[in-house]
Amino acid sequence: MTSTSATQQELFRFLEDRFACAQACTECARLSALRASLVPPDGTAEQERLRRRGIMCAEVCDATCHVLSEENRVDEEGIRVQLEWCRTVCLECAHAFEGLSGAEESVEACRACARACTEFMAVLD
Repeated sequence: MTSTSATQQELFRFLEDRFACAQACTECARLSALRASLVPPDGTAEQERLRRRGIMCAEVCDATCHVLSEENRVDEEGIRVQLEWCRTVCLECAHAFEGLSGAEESVEACRACARACTEFMAVLD
């Protein structure tokens, strides 16, 4: 990442935030899958949607970590696109899980992840 002005410390902090968010989203997806198996059939579609959203969020966070930690060079525009995608998915996931019992920590992790994406994009300027 030679074209960016981000320091190694900023990059490491960002990657730690991504891993924490991915872990929280994975946990949300797991809990949603468990809930889906316990609810009546009429509620299963919503639980499945939430489970898939959590999995997608975790995968996007993980992909963002990989892009930023790769040894090969990634251009700044590619990094920005990845960060914006991660930020958007995290905000959508936080909104989807908002108000669900037991999902409070995951909602906050997703919001923190989205904030970190925004902050990291500002570092690239």
